Amino acid sequence: QVTLVESGGGLVQPGGSLKLSCKFSESTFSNYYVGWIRQAPGKEREFVAAISGNGRDRYSVSPLNGRFTISRDNTENTAYLQMTNLKPEDTAVYYCAATATPRTSVMKIDAYDVWGRGTQVTVSS
Repeated sequence: QVTLVESGGGLVQPGGSLKLSCKFSESTFSNYYVGWIRQAPGKEREFVAAISGNGRDRYSVSPLNGRFTISRDNTENTAYLQMTNLKPEDTAVYYCAATATPRTSVMKIDAYDVWGRGTQVTVSS
């Protein structure tokens, strides 16, 4: 059974940076799209970024372009989300998710079959 484990969250001051990691349990990692989705308190889950299995295609929402970068290392079965210039509104639980056969756009939350438990990111002074 495929599992995902996120790490790297924490408390950071506005303007700071964090790098989240998502460890995939199987050697078939390169077959999967990986997405990062976040959920702020009292709000619905929101797509952040996604990356194709070979890393060539990346998807993100325009308000986060330039601040958040998704990447992956298939030799380590790990995906990453580098976050810079963090703002208080970035405070959320960040989830990684994966799918080998997306049923819809990978920019939609419904595309993903496997989810991690999330890691908390808090941006506050």
